[in-house]
Amino acid sequence: MGFLAGIFRNYGLFCAQHPWQVIFLVLTSTVAIISSQGMHTLNRARDSLGSPQPLDIVLMTTVRAVAVLYSYHRLRSLHRSHSRFVLSLAGLFTVFSSFVFTCSVVNVMQSDLSDLKDALFFFLLLIDVVKACTLAYWSLSCSVRNAAEVSLCISQGMAVLGPAITLDTLVETLVIGVGTLSGVRRLEVLCGYGCMSAVVNYVVFMTFYPACLALVLELSNKPEVMDSDATVDSCKVDQSTAFQWQHRVKLLKQMMAMEQPNPLVQRVKLIMAAGLMVVHAHSQWVFLQDGKILSPEKAGATFGPASVADVAAEDSVLRWLSDQRADQLVLLILIAALTIKFTFFDDRTHQTHQSLEKLSPTYNSMLAEKSQGSNMEKVDSFRNRCVSFVLSDNSEELPCDVEDKEVQTDQCDEVEHVEEELSSAKLVNRTLDESLTTLKLSASQVTDQEVLKLIEARKIELRQLEKVLGDAERGVRIRRRVLSQMGGPHVEDAVVRVPYKAYDYSKVVGVCCENVIGYVPLPVGYAGPLLVDGEPYFLPMATTEGCLVASTNRGCSALSYNGGVRTQLIADGMSRGPVFRLPDIRRAAAVMRWLEEPANIDLLKKSFNATSRFGRLQKIRCQIAGRHLFIRFVAKTGDAMGMNMVSKGTEAAIKVLQSYFNDLAVVSLSGNFCTDKKPAAVNWLDGRGKSVVCEAIIPASIVRDKLKTNVSALVDLNISKNLIGSSIAGSIGGFNAHAANIVSAIFIATGQDPAQVVSSSNCMTLMEPWGSDMQDLYISCTMPSLEVGTIGGGTWLPAQGACLEMLGLRGSNVEEPGANASRLARIICAAVLAGELSLMSSLAAGTLVQSHMTHNRSYANLTPCFSS
Repeated sequence: MGFLAGIFRNYGLFCAQHPWQVIFLVLTSTVAIISSQGMHTLNRARDSLGSPQPLDIVLMTTVRAVAVLYSYHRLRSLHRSHSRFVLSLAGLFTVFSSFVFTCSVVNVMQSDLSDLKDALFFFLLLIDVVKACTLAYWSLSCSVRNAAEVSLCISQGMAVLGPAITLDTLVETLVIGVGTLSGVRRLEVLCGYGCMSAVVNYVVFMTFYPACLALVLELSNKPEVMDSDATVDSCKVDQSTAFQWQHRVKLLKQMMAMEQPNPLVQRVKLIMAAGLMVVHAHSQWVFLQDGKILSPEKAGATFGPASVADVAAEDSVLRWLSDQRADQLVLLILIAALTIKFTFFDDRTHQTHQSLEKLSPTYNSMLAEKSQGSNMEKVDSFRNRCVSFVLSDNSEELPCDVEDKEVQTDQCDEVEHVEEELSSAKLVNRTLDESLTTLKLSASQVTDQEVLKLIEARKIELRQLEKVLGDAERGVRIRRRVLSQMGGPHVEDAVVRVPYKAYDYSKVVGVCCENVIGYVPLPVGYAGPLLVDGEPYFLPMATTEGCLVASTNRGCSALSYNGGVRTQLIADGMSRGPVFRLPDIRRAAAVMRWLEEPANIDLLKKSFNATSRFGRLQKIRCQIAGRHLFIRFVAKTGDAMGMNMVSKGTEAAIKVLQSYFNDLAVVSLSGNFCTDKKPAAVNWLDGRGKSVVCEAIIPASIVRDKLKTNVSALVDLNISKNLIGSSIAGSIGGFNAHAANIVSAIFIATGQDPAQVVSSSNCMTLMEPWGSDMQDLYISCTMPSLEVGTIGGGTWLPAQGACLEMLGLRGSNVEEPGANASRLARIICAAVLAGELSLMSSLAAGTLVQSHMTHNRSYANLTPCFSS
């Protein structure tokens, strides 16, 4: 099957890549069929049939009625499970197939137009609209972004559906084709219609239909999103979406499994086969009568004599049945009744329940459980508030699109979340010990309800769900339920709005976060290119503050006209400052003097450096406060931010120090002399992490034309605001306009520790006139404590790692350890300079409020306030 799937995948790829050519080829072939002379064998067979017998009319009317009922049943079921758009595509498939079938019957089989009455009803019985809807639903749910993904979506669908429909068509053709060898003229004609129906359905599904779907997908996306020049090379498709395509193919196979014929369809096929057998037997009986093998006497002896009244009544019924208008009247009444029922009395209120029945065999039993009442109310609430596009008929049925603008996710996904929780709650009767034993053997055999009971009984810990279950997403889902139950209705409503699906929790658990209940999506923009030391960089910035990215981008543009920004790394060292207590101040001073000896420092360096490949102790600073001794260890940490690395090395150095001073008591590994995540003069003066300085010169023409101000106004504003104003405020390291804005945006985007923005945003911005005529602007930023890294922590997360990749700094620098982290610090400092330049220019020009009111206060957010 893998080989066949590959063939159909490549074939679907061809149809999706060349839709116009395929459609033109099919239409040309149809025109050729219309123009052909056709075969006369079946036509001559039809001519020899003579006028139809009354019993033939009864049987054919029954077959036509069954065809109408079966078509109504399929339309009703598809209408309940698919949107009108999907049904429209399936209708296009049916109409075009009917057209090709009609041309084939009239021209190839040389049948009269009057014979189409029988032929089209057989076509309705045999055409496979379900697979057409399945392929359409699959194609529309792929959420393609470019032409490459359109072709990939169609090819994956054909790879799954192609072998199945090929096998079905082959079996149908062989089975029905047996009837063309029976020697019974009418059976031969009807079976010929059946074989033609199966072949036409297969040809249109394999050629015309995938090409039309490809055109629909391309036209339904915006031109700027679709890449018309993209080729469907599997190597060029985004590698990060490979797991999504695997998940989609799995869902398509599940859809195929759910669309297996139900017992009613099987009964219809049996009735159709029985009807064909009756037609065969009746034709043989008529043939024997025509050959006078049965004499009237024999017949009369067998069935008994008939009265004159019986004969008259029988003749009257036969005359009425022989009238073609009776057949038409029966079908007209049936079709009218079904149309009225479908239009006025059928609804779709239970369609989601039926979908749940497909997804979970235990759904009906759970509806009966009173204990699940609140959950079912929640499902119904979400179902009423939000219906997905695939199940809805138009955009007016989406009431959640206005309410959820305040949330960066779609509540429609939460319907699936709640229903998935319900479907996972199988009805089992196990004791706690049995559930715990089963959990240890195979977590997949234990239901969510059992896990909840084990948590309540304290058999397993809530914080270890991912490890115990072996399924991180399932552990997150169950923890959300526990939190909702513990927190009450307001917490439950809040948790529902936090997304949790489609996230790689394997990179989170044990690394970045505990007690995970989901993730918070943040918008990421870019500014740039920014020239830093002659190299252009696009800056990823994750922020919810309007105008920040735009303002930084304007600064990057202004800096690009005169060589960009020049940077220098002046210091590199992460610090850890433990606090010790000694018996008295004399012992504290003795330890301090011991640490001033170079030989003793080398002894501590040896033990410190032995704990890591990259951690290298650089210097030690001591400070005494009474009998307390504070020691600040400063070390290089390669491309890591290095807090854990320095802490580990500090512990090793402390053991050596205590071997010389046994009365040296460690109060805390961190004595706030580091200083970490707090404003501190020691970081401003001595530095922490990377200490960077950057500068740039902006020509007077750029200041005037692009920044809409002048050099003298900028210099005066910088002195008054950033220097005097910050001094009056008693600021430590805050001699800038908004360095923390840019630092935090890049920190969040690249996976740095957001809490370290406190000291990392220490910055002094200086401006002065420059040039021979002092008309140009010189600007510099000094940032002594940028705490950054390109490995470890949040940098392991996929999105944050991708943002580092934008800068070309993901991971460790193998050739020069520490170079990537140092380069990141330089880029951040240069970005801060761009942001400072733009904001200060806006303040000098008096356009700050106007810009924020234009870009940061959208009419969409203000309109509800005005209307209320």
